[in-house]
Amino acid sequence: MEEKSGLIAEIVDNLRRVFQVVHSHSKKAERETGLTGPQLWAIKVIADFAPIRVSDLAERMYLHPATTVGILDRLEKKGLIVRSRSLKDRRGVEVALTAAGRGVVSNAPEVAQGLLVAGLERLSPRRLKSLDSGLTLMVDILGAQELPARLFLSHEINRPGPGRKSGRDSEGEIDGSVTGSGVGE
Repeated sequence: MEEKSGLIAEIVDNLRRVFQVVHSHSKKAERETGLTGPQLWAIKVIADFAPIRVSDLAERMYLHPATTVGILDRLEKKGLIVRSRSLKDRRGVEVALTAAGRGVVSNAPEVAQGLLVAGLERLSPRRLKSLDSGLTLMVDILGAQELPARLFLSHEINRPGPGRKSGRDSEGEIDGSVTGSGVGE
């Protein structure tokens, strides 16, 4: 019983640590750049791969393209990115940073989402499956299977991609639209 109690305490403490670091990184990013974590993560990825197609950006961020477009809309309104038709495929849209966007990236802190994804990408498929199994069990324990997958500390919902479960919002509606509150987006 004591061993089980110790394991439970360690799991809960590790969850607290995860929430702390995500919260801390997000607040620091917002304080220093005026951008949410997802917005800052997007411009960091754009900086590394520009010009980048919107679909490729979404794939690199593990987000649905429609979710990515919402983030890009807000970055474009802030004058940090510019979108243009791809020269290779006129149907595609590419994204690049403006001078202001490059200035933000050069002084920006790390983003928790980027650190998390980079770390997960280094794991073996076996470890990823084990982690997924454990997290799925935690979601089940909390009865959160039907909640939409919101981005960290944001109202932005990641719409499901191929092979992923769709969530439902608090009214039971399919998560087909981004919340428009503007808070934390």
